[in-house]
Amino acid sequence: MHICPLCNGLRAIVFYCDQCGEKLKDEGKLTDYFDDYSPYMDADMMKMVDGYAHTRKQHVCVHLFHCNNCDDDVVRFIQE
Repeated sequence: MHICPLCNGLRAIVFYCDQCGEKLKDEGKLTDYFDDYSPYMDADMMKMVDGYAHTRKQHVCVHLFHCNNCDDDVVRFIQE
């Protein structure tokens, strides 16, 4: 079974904004923002509709990161 280290608090990963260089804040899984019930759905099932064809096969979790300085949102792929 593959699990996301960020979703499960196993490790911290730091990314920096490409625009201004500030530290990005992890806002969680991208699929959690699809609708009100998305956070409660099975993670592997949500990978089938996340918009990225490779996430399920390559065991990748798609996270949304936000820059508070320039208000930019960035998607990062986290290896499970």
